[in-house]
Amino acid sequence: MSKVFSTIPSARRSFATETSIPSTSSSNLTRSIPLQPLPEPGIFVPRREQSVLTTIYKFPTLEPLQFSRYPAEFLDAPLRRDILHKAVIYEGDCHRLGQAHTLWRNQVYGSGRKVRPQKGTGRARLGDKKSPMLKGGGVAHGPHPRDFSTKLPKKMYDLAWRIALSYRYHMEELVVVDKLVLKEGDPGLIKKILEQNKWGNEHLRSLLITEDVNEEMTLALKELGMEGRHLPLADVDVKDCLELGRLVIERGALDKIMNMRLPEELKPADL
Repeated sequence: MSKVFSTIPSARRSFATETSIPSTSSSNLTRSIPLQPLPEPGIFVPRREQSVLTTIYKFPTLEPLQFSRYPAEFLDAPLRRDILHKAVIYEGDCHRLGQAHTLWRNQVYGSGRKVRPQKGTGRARLGDKKSPMLKGGGVAHGPHPRDFSTKLPKKMYDLAWRIALSYRYHMEELVVVDKLVLKEGDPGLIKKILEQNKWGNEHLRSLLITEDVNEEMTLALKELGMEGRHLPLADVDVKDCLELGRLVIERGALDKIMNMRLPEELKPADL
């Protein structure tokens, strides 16, 4: 009977915290080295591209001029809604003025004489006429000028810029042109351009971004009202990139955004 049980391997339940005792034998040491599994035959693993291809168009005819490559970290970043939300809230807090101002009782002009006697009138007790309970008195715990701005890490804000542009690129709503120039500041001309290219209010409007201030473009779009918007690069933020239907941006402005928002270790040498 003992011989029978001796041939059966002992079953023992192992715990998660238990580790095997290392052996000094060379065979065990060789077996303990993890081997990298070879890829199965017939399975293709796609390689992530280091850059993406972008078409540069001619304005206003939208004739393709050339192809240009941009880093994948700049126009092919994965969508992160949480980072975009933090960036939009951060911009809103920084743009909030916080200039509401009320006067407390010590800031209201008037005498400090007691309004009526403390006792004997049968009415409630009151102090001076600057009391918050009286008309014309101060405001209790009212708002005062303050700074509503919050903080956000610079790397996270730069990543939000890249995510916003990458989202527009994936949705085919990023149009890169050579130069946004109007030979004539006629609102009718820019309206025809918006209608022909389907950039107007009927197609969710468009944001035209120039590298520098373009007063002719600003005045022309301002007279059109809700057909579209124009902003120089210095006035554009993440919310503007996500607000309208599409982005029409100059190539020089896109290059400037990349130089400002892309980390140094990710910038290519040829751009």
